[in-house]
Amino acid sequence: MTSTLLPGNIVYGGPITAKEAQDYRSLGQFVLDKYKSFGEQTVLVDAVNGVEYTASFMHKSIVRLAYILQKLGVKHNDVIGLSSENSVDFALAMFAGFAVGATVAPLNVTYSDREVDHAINLSKPKIIFASKITIDRVAKVASKNKFVKGIIAISGSSKNFKNIYSLRELMDNVKFQTKPDFTSPVANKNEDVALIVCSSGTTGLPKGVQLTQMNLLATLDSQIQPTMIPMEEVTLLTVIPWFHAFGCLTLITTACMGARLVYLPKFEENLFLSAIEKYRVMMAFMVPPLMVFLAKHPIVDKYDLSSLMVLLCGAAPLSRETEDQIKERIGVPFIRQGYGLSESTLSVLVQNDDFCKPGSVGVLKVGIYAKVIDPDTGKLLGPNERGELCFKGDGIMKGYIGDTKSTQTAIKDGWLHTGDIGFFDDDFEFFIVDRIKELIKYKGFQVPPAEIEALLLTHDKIKDAAVIGKPDEEAGELPLAFVVKQANVQLTETDVIQFVNEHASPAKRLRGGVIFVDEIPKNPSGKILRRILREMLKKKPKSKL
Repeated sequence: MTSTLLPGNIVYGGPITAKEAQDYRSLGQFVLDKYKSFGEQTVLVDAVNGVEYTASFMHKSIVRLAYILQKLGVKHNDVIGLSSENSVDFALAMFAGFAVGATVAPLNVTYSDREVDHAINLSKPKIIFASKITIDRVAKVASKNKFVKGIIAISGSSKNFKNIYSLRELMDNVKFQTKPDFTSPVANKNEDVALIVCSSGTTGLPKGVQLTQMNLLATLDSQIQPTMIPMEEVTLLTVIPWFHAFGCLTLITTACMGARLVYLPKFEENLFLSAIEKYRVMMAFMVPPLMVFLAKHPIVDKYDLSSLMVLLCGAAPLSRETEDQIKERIGVPFIRQGYGLSESTLSVLVQNDDFCKPGSVGVLKVGIYAKVIDPDTGKLLGPNERGELCFKGDGIMKGYIGDTKSTQTAIKDGWLHTGDIGFFDDDFEFFIVDRIKELIKYKGFQVPPAEIEALLLTHDKIKDAAVIGKPDEEAGELPLAFVVKQANVQLTETDVIQFVNEHASPAKRLRGGVIFVDEIPKNPSGKILRRILREMLKKKPKSKL
């Protein structure tokens, strides 16, 4: 599909021709019927233990868990929390939640107590699924929030909460009578929220992005386009966390396409490479740090990666140099970048065979409108004019849960204002230049400087602080703090780093170091001038911070 320029310099990606998913009674029913239709096909592979799961197994398990959730009191539009690394049980819990018409709220497994408390107070889950790596923290926080009625332990256990059920015991319990099929309740697709994913804002703690059933169904229709190789014959690999919007949406789309998805709970060099070799992986979902690994790490040469045909890279910009190094080293013919936000459900821009200029993030996907505006005046801009990127379409979120003000700032007249600066060229290929937002991109995670700054200011020896991203080839950016000490106190870089380590999740740690300064540069209204801080960092002699 070729993009077209509409009056007023609005670019349109063209209509979604297939409406199969959108015509369904609900997202849950669509997923159930898709799994049922794929029969004995292998759809998920746990690359750690080599276990393969068929579509038939997934269908039966989702149906059983959906009945169990109903028996536990989960109703249409209730919320289910999900705090787990990538596993078959993460997929079952999410899809069973969709089946009963519930909203699923995935939680970052690296969240601290404070962050878990904030996240569940946004979504208010009735039941939370948790794995052994998160269950103690989840149980401890849940015990202080009366809206959580039960925790289902995917693995492990905890004494911090009284109503903890074992998922295995529930699934094996003969008292729960279930039928071979399940009918999902009819959804109000434009209003019923399917997912609440946490998206970091620049103003502090994460916001809860509400994605409706229609957001997901329309995205599925835009993804399920005819391909040269039938998707049932394609093997994909992912190590992207499923609690992350990018990971979660790729899990849902591959499930509905019938592809074989090989997954890892976390990145481990040998496991990642051996999975590609063992399962003859054709496509892999990537983020820039993984791409740098493929381009540069010596261990890569020890594995046969000749099956790789396509690398799909998202979450942060990828340099042309890294792309060229990978193509030269392992001969991957296609490397495709995309651009999207949690707020847009998945990518709104994606490269294809015809549109993949160096530095571009591709062209509009079907069903999406775009415009570029002057960030100061709102004036619509034309080709090759830089301004703020705005998008409209069926994938744009319903809004931030419990935050009308932020929703109204982000969405104006149906247009999502991204805060990113870019332009489109004469071929309607889009390029990202900079961002108005100050988010630090660490290994694909969005780290809001304001949250770390607020935390630093709680330290009694810190007078003022500002945080920026220090460029790093492997991670993208590393959080680095400029700190103003209180008068006449002893405070070291190690003290500051340790303080943040104790109170924030790993992505927010000050891996870029600490620089002590006399004052933080600010404009007259008190806004931190990060541009000046970046210039200070560039001028600083290269030494170990």
